Order: sequence, then structure tokens, then C-alpha cells
Amino acid sequence: KDIIIFSRTGRMYKPPPPSARRKNIEFEPLSTTALILEDRPANLPAKSVEEALRHRQEYDEMVAEAKKREIKEAHKRKKIMRERFKQEDNIASAMVIWVNEILPNWEGMRATRRVRELWWQGLPPSVRGKVWSLAVGNELNITPELYEIFLSRAKERWKSFSETNSENDVEDVSASVADREASLELIKLDISRTFPSLYIFQKGGPYHDLLHSVLGAYTCYRPDVGYVQGMSFIAAVLILNLEEADAFIAFANLLNKPCQLAFFRVDHSMMLKYFAAFEVFFEENLPKLFLHFKSYSLTPDIYLIDWIFTLYSKSLPLDLACRVWDVFCRDGEEFLFRTGLGILRLYEDILLQMDFIHIAQFLTKLPEDITSEKLFSCIAAIQMQNSNKKWAQVFASLMKDNKEGDKNHSPALKS
Repeated sequence: KDIIIFSRTGRMYKPPPPSARRKNIEFEPLSTTALILEDRPANLPAKSVEEALRHRQEYDEMVAEAKKREIKEAHKRKKIMRERFKQEDNIASAMVIWVNEILPNWEGMRATRRVRELWWQGLPPSVRGKVWSLAVGNELNITPELYEIFLSRAKERWKSFSETNSENDVEDVSASVADREASLELIKLDISRTFPSLYIFQKGGPYHDLLHSVLGAYTCYRPDVGYVQGMSFIAAVLILNLEEADAFIAFANLLNKPCQLAFFRVDHSMMLKYFAAFEVFFEENLPKLFLHFKSYSLTPDIYLIDWIFTLYSKSLPLDLACRVWDVFCRDGEEFLFRTGLGILRLYEDILLQMDFIHIAQFLTKLPEDITSEKLFSCIAAIQMQNSNKKWAQVFASLMKDNKEGDKNHSPALKS
């Protein structure tokens, strides 16, 4: 019996006998692709032999291209899996070395070439927090008991705020240098903006209260610094890798380092010197891009402040930011600025095509597909030496000449 069916146009027609239709089609990339082989409905002119042959050839080409894409994708997936397995093996091997050899002999081995090379490759997540704690140190001699004291004080302040102060009162008090502890209330506003895509630090998330506690305790511990936007990202990264009290100890000591203290206390004079030192190595390593930025009067403060405030944890994917932290804990503040130069080197060709506004926008929100391998390859190519002077020597020489540094660098910050 003949069967009447609907075509795509909605008209009814009688299909040709099976022998006249296509046979043994092994691969159909899309259901619509094969329509090119169909005969026209009976009420339309039939295909000529040449047209039918051309359609067959076009179809075969489409099938071949689809097969080629599928094979390419399969190879890509296999390559990714191989790299992932290799990375997991490397992490497992490194973890054994860190746990059994390095950590038990920390002071004697931390500065050896072998450990430094292993460190550069990234710390295994299982030992990351421990290594960070050891590398940052505890010059402030903070104990878990001291943390509990300042946490209790923070909770008392929160309670008094909620009972007696309106939002306007809080803003007035937090603006006062004499009582920076009032910035406790500002923490609540900022926590919700911390790694929002993870959903673990937001209200109701498993780490919300923990982050609140660490930041609140610090604000009471250092009322002279108070809470500054960006701190929540640093504390959050530490909380992901350390127990609560240990995270607070590392956080307080980290923010007590000269560079972090200068930025979080908004010490303009010191910040200008850091920017000036950065520009020395910027010009040395990327002279073409340096001149391009100069032509637009684009100063380092425009993009560096956000990077330094959050130690790249807001600007880079979290796993990549942690690897930056790994080497920052090894090399100190110099590596923060070397990383900045690595980012500029990675995107140099793109940035050279941009004007002031587009450069600022690009560096404020970096591409999400930035990879660890590409970035660290660019960082490795950055030479932190200028006229035989290393970072510390260049920075020290800038410190000697305050007036010259203030006069010539970063007008945007001075305003």
C-alpha cells in the first residue's frame, strides 16, 4: 500500500518506492542534513541527474566534515583526559615528597633548589594550607586563644550594633578613624560579593559564618586598619585551605607584611613607590607595551590596586589564583608584581590594539579562559632585574628619594 505523509512544507505526497530512496547511510550528522538527498514531492519538478549527483556529493562532503570534527573532538577529549591523569599523578607524587621529606625538615629544605622548583609547579591541595602557614610565619605570635578573644569582642560589637545603631549611624562611625571597629557592619555587605559563583560564602552557605568570624575578629584585632574591601577574598581563600584559627593567624600575619599593610592602610606614599618599582620592571620587560600605556597616561594604579588588594583571587580563576599564592608565599611581594607583568605579557598583543578605556576594562575583568600553563610561562619569562638590581634593591633606592617618586609617578592616585 502507498503511504501518504507530510513533507516539511505541509503538503501531502506519495513517497517513491524504497529502492528509489537513499540506502545504507552510515552516518547522519543532523536529521536536516540528509534532506538534501530526498526526492522532491510529486507535485514539484523532479531533480535532474546532475542535480541529484551534486546533492549526493555535497552530502558526502558534509558527512566527511562531520566525521572529521567528531574525530578531532574525540582526540581533544582524550588529550584532556591524559593531561588530567598526568596532573593527578604529579600531584600524588609531589604530595608524598612534601609530606615525607620537605615538611618534616622544613627549615633545612625550604630554600633548596629542588624544593623551590617543586614549589613553582604548584603545591598539592592537601599540603597547601600547611605550607602557606609555614611560609607566611607568625611574627605576631597570635594564638588560637587570642583569636577567640577578638572573635568574642566582634560578636559583642555586632550585638550592640544590631540593637542600637541604624545604617546611617554605622556609616558615620565607620568613617571615623578613631573607631575603625565600626567597619564590622560593612563586612556583612561585602561577604555576599565574595566568590558569588561558589555559593559557599553567601548567607546560608557553609562558610558564611566562618568568613564573617575571621574578618570580624581581625577588625577588632587591628582597629587601626579596620575592614577594607578586598580583605574578604583573601580570608576566603585561607578558609578554603586552613582551619578557622589557623586561617585567622595566617590572615593577620599576611596583612602585616609591608606591601599589604601599605595598600590596606591606603598609604599613598608607599603605594606610589610600589607602582614606581613596578614601572621600572615594566619598561625593562615590555618596552613596547610600556610606551603604549604611557601614550594614554595609563598608570599602574588603575589595574594593580585590585590585583594587589585581593592577591589576584578576584581577578583570576580560583585554582590559578591559588598557584599564584603558592609562589607568592615562596618569593614574597616581588612575585605579586611579577605576576602582574606576566598578565601584561600574556595579553600584550591584544592590549597594544586597545585605547585607554578598553585597556582599563580588559585588565579589570580578565578573560575567564586564562590557563595556568600559559600564565606561568609568561611569568617565567619576566626578568626581575634592572641594571643588575633586583626588586628589593630597586624598591630600596626609590624609598631613599620620596620626593622624586611622588613627583613622577601615578598622577591618578595622587588626585
